Amino acid sequence: MGALSFVDVCSGAGGMALGLEQAGFEPRLLLDEDEVAVQTLKSNRPRWNILQTDLLNFDPAEHPESYDVDLLAAGLPRVKSSATARRVDSGLEEQLLKATVYLVHAIKPRAVLIENVPELTHADSHGAFREFARTELDHLGYTFSKFVMNAVDFGVPQNRRHGILVAVRQRWAEAFRPPVSPSGGPVTVGTALGSSMAARGWADAVRWAAQADQPAPTLVGGSKNRGGADLGPRGAKRKWATMGVNAHTVGDKVPGPEFVWDPELGRDNMVKLTVEQAALLQGFPSTWQICGRKTARYRQVGHATPPPVGKALGRAVSEALISDSPVSAAG
Repeated sequence: MGALSFVDVCSGAGGMALGLEQAGFEPRLLLDEDEVAVQTLKSNRPRWNILQTDLLNFDPAEHPESYDVDLLAAGLPRVKSSATARRVDSGLEEQLLKATVYLVHAIKPRAVLIENVPELTHADSHGAFREFARTELDHLGYTFSKFVMNAVDFGVPQNRRHGILVAVRQRWAEAFRPPVSPSGGPVTVGTALGSSMAARGWADAVRWAAQADQPAPTLVGGSKNRGGADLGPRGAKRKWATMGVNAHTVGDKVPGPEFVWDPELGRDNMVKLTVEQAALLQGFPSTWQICGRKTARYRQVGHATPPPVGKALGRAVSEALISDSPVSAAG
């Protein structure tokens, strides 16, 4: 059997697609409406078939390569959650969720994977969508499941919880199991960023890394309608301060030999993380290039699905689809 195929919608910076590639999948089509995100995808994988379009306007009949794939993956814009309680609800996120389910009718994948906030799997506010998805997918011959996974359990140096909705065609559904965390403790911020902090000769990089002895709080990309880049809400900023990091902004470069690190003197004497370092905290390889200006680059990183999460999910789906014990002959 050759490599499994996938279509990825709302691809962003490519975290989900990269993870699926690492799990042995090959993309048939990726799509995203954001011009800069498309530039990021093309700069890293010029041979991928990448389309700039809004999912709501996507017509699979114009792209027959999207039909009959093994997996439809969607790391969709985040629906409203407890962390975004003050956000004005546009309804767009829910429209994209439904559009993904409707896309299943057309392209008929063997499995469907939707990644979003944990609340999507259990909150009453999203119960109507879950029932809609379950009913539609059951009608099409899929078995629906949901679970939450934390990126930190899969080698990502960040506490980042993901709500996962999975639908697998009944022939292979019984073989699907949610990813299991590998053994070993969490990767800390200091371990992940120590060498990059020392890249310009900053002598205190080792001392800083020793203090940054825990995983990062969840990175937040922010919306296109708000200001510049920072590392998250107030609680996250306080957590970063305990690691000697000024989380109120994103830096242009790592500290040089002249930088005096003394968190007791305030923000100006704390380190600032760069976009490249934020990408490392999301589990991207250092070779992955993020295009655009600083705020747009950070937004792509903050919104991304960590590639190790995509890889773990891809492996779980792959193991089910290549299983030798189908439940029934219908597929």
